[in-house]
Amino acid sequence: MDKMTLNGMRFFGYHGVFPEENRLGQNFHVDLVLKLNLEQAARTDELEHSINYADLHAATKKIVEGPPVKLIEALAGRIATALLETYTGITELTVRVTKPNPPFEIHFDGVVVELVRKRDEHGEIVPA
Repeated sequence: MDKMTLNGMRFFGYHGVFPEENRLGQNFHVDLVLKLNLEQAARTDELEHSINYADLHAATKKIVEGPPVKLIEALAGRIATALLETYTGITELTVRVTKPNPPFEIHFDGVVVELVRKRDEHGEIVPA
């Protein structure tokens, strides 16, 4: 299966458990890895046979900059579900959400949640 990867998308959102996070907001980084068949796009050089990554970015932005959730696990889940429901050519999707500046006094590069979802033999979205 072919892959399309979008790395390092950066958005500002209001997600978090603490009220200050919901009020002040913070940066979130999102990476996507899509598994899909890109053979026809590679052969024809036509966008209609692929997925426009600008559209993937816009859909992800709408979710991250939209209504807040408490957990980045829920945020990643919303992104995965929305993209798989919208783009039926995606057979499997990995969503990695990084919260680079969690609001507590420890020093690291952020916390990352990675979810992998795919379509089962009936077309249902399930954990991979």
